[in-house]
Amino acid sequence: MQTAISKPVQPELLRAIGRWSLVALVVNSVIGSGVFGLPSLVAALIGRASIWAVVAAGGGMCVIIACFAEVASHFQQAGGPYLYARAAFGRLIGIQTAWMLCLGQVAAPAANANLFVIYLGEFFPHAREPLPRALILTALVGVLAYINVRGVRGAAQVSNFFTAAKLAPLFAVVVLGMFVLGHHRWQIAGVSPASPTTNHWLKAVLLLVFAYGGFETALAPMSEAKNPRRDAPFALFVALLVCTVFYALIQWVVVGVLPDASHSARPLADVARVAIGPGGAALVAIGALISFYGYLSAKILAMPRVLFALAQQRDFPESFGAVQARFQTPYVSILAFAGLVWVFALIGEFKWNVTLSAVARLLYYSVGCAALPVLRRRQPDGAMLHLPGGSVLAVLGIMLCLALATRVDFGQSMILMGTIVLALVNWAGVRRGAQAA
Repeated sequence: MQTAISKPVQPELLRAIGRWSLVALVVNSVIGSGVFGLPSLVAALIGRASIWAVVAAGGGMCVIIACFAEVASHFQQAGGPYLYARAAFGRLIGIQTAWMLCLGQVAAPAANANLFVIYLGEFFPHAREPLPRALILTALVGVLAYINVRGVRGAAQVSNFFTAAKLAPLFAVVVLGMFVLGHHRWQIAGVSPASPTTNHWLKAVLLLVFAYGGFETALAPMSEAKNPRRDAPFALFVALLVCTVFYALIQWVVVGVLPDASHSARPLADVARVAIGPGGAALVAIGALISFYGYLSAKILAMPRVLFALAQQRDFPESFGAVQARFQTPYVSILAFAGLVWVFALIGEFKWNVTLSAVARLLYYSVGCAALPVLRRRQPDGAMLHLPGGSVLAVLGIMLCLALATRVDFGQSMILMGTIVLALVNWAGVRRGAQAA
């Protein structure tokens, strides 16, 4: 009698990301390089009123985040926006969403890695030369890849550390700025445009809405969260509150301390320089290095789980779903994503245009909002969080995405179109394979 040979059991991922680690991951995924440059850009549009624009943008993003919070409370698997789109609208929209997500989230950490090298040049002038630059980028990405392969618990601890480390210098800038303002009896130094128009306000809010983006990548590793259906909504709302408070306070001290904030290339460094001299600029430069690397750590922790989820749903090669037996991590997906980030960072400085990142984000934000009423109909008792007026919020979220789209120049979207075509090829391939099976 012939004995059947059993197939080896695939090791499972380890649920090790707690509630507050998830909060830290969301904050770390949102606050990157933008906080060091956006305050002056927004001040150039509407001056002192930019403080209220920060709050308004946070309110607008709250609509989208609320939709994602309810949708996320349906699921406890990896995948984030890809998983939501696939469950609500099927394989085609799911794969398109995954490719859009990867398009935006490979370029962003690569750009931050390059900014790290640029800021490091303030302390080590040879950092920008080809060989040192290549070695630095390899070390930046390689160390994080190693940590993530070795275990999600250690990767989450690294993310927690960098979240606290990046918020500390930002808090220091706020305190220093308040000290200067208090010394001048809270008289605002900044000068506003004579009469900001509605168009100026809209541009400022739109610019700031994108500063709140990135939260979606933190929803990808839910197979490793301890209680994802409960903790994901909590993490999203707490992180939004933290980011809004920090952004508003930073905007306040920038327009309050700097007489001409709109023309400051490094507004946070200039605030620190006014407060404590040249040492303040060095403090902000160190804070920027921490922020850039923290952002990179968050992306390398979260985004490989999208590739893993694609493989789990048989929308990608099976090898991307492999789990390392000892460390219980999706090591193939981690190494593949880290390799992409390394290549993208190495071959150029990646001045990714606003069109590319904006359209990719708008697509999966609108799909995530649209998934809310669909999942309510299909799984009426499936969500742990049930928002009052959720369907209305979904419509508002979609309308906000459409309004943002009207401000986008679609004249340079060849990379976007290429990504859509690749996603269609991916979909056609897995569909043909499923039919053949």
